[in-house]
Amino acid sequence: MLDRLYVALADGDLSLAPLVEAHRAALGGACAADPAIWPIYSSSFDPAHFDRSFDALLGHASRMPYAIFAGERLVGMTAWLRADVSAETVEIGNSYIHPDARGTGLNGRLKRLMIDHAFAVGIRRIEFRIDERNARSQAAVAKLGAVKEGVLRAERITWTGHVRDTGLWSLLAEDWAVRR
Repeated sequence: MLDRLYVALADGDLSLAPLVEAHRAALGGACAADPAIWPIYSSSFDPAHFDRSFDALLGHASRMPYAIFAGERLVGMTAWLRADVSAETVEIGNSYIHPDARGTGLNGRLKRLMIDHAFAVGIRRIEFRIDERNARSQAAVAKLGAVKEGVLRAERITWTGHVRDTGLWSLLAEDWAVRR
């Protein structure tokens, strides 16, 4: 299932390409455009931390990261995380979009593209784990129809040392089928 899950995806001018070394410079530039956002992320992709975080993202076997393209321009990243074939579950996370691509509908389009694809290859449950301080991301997944199941208290320590409470959201295949 994972070999069918982690493939290039496209919808018109939106495309998701498996993240590779060749994307480093363009993604670094995109991530540098919003230095104020990184404190609410688990790890920082700001210029001071970018290379170490990029290397860790590519080097972590449980992460399947994508570069997000709007036309020919790399505008961010997202990933499949915590894939569990036996449970038919996966998380969508590690998402960042350049500030000038926010509010354009791009995030909803890319999430719908990923969700449609995941359910088409046999995933039955998609999770989103969101920092409780990140109201924008919580609103975005709620708009997709995800359900907040609860809060994982003190679930992780972020790169800043902040002990993070994480909202656990889910979307089930049968719920998505009704929404579509």
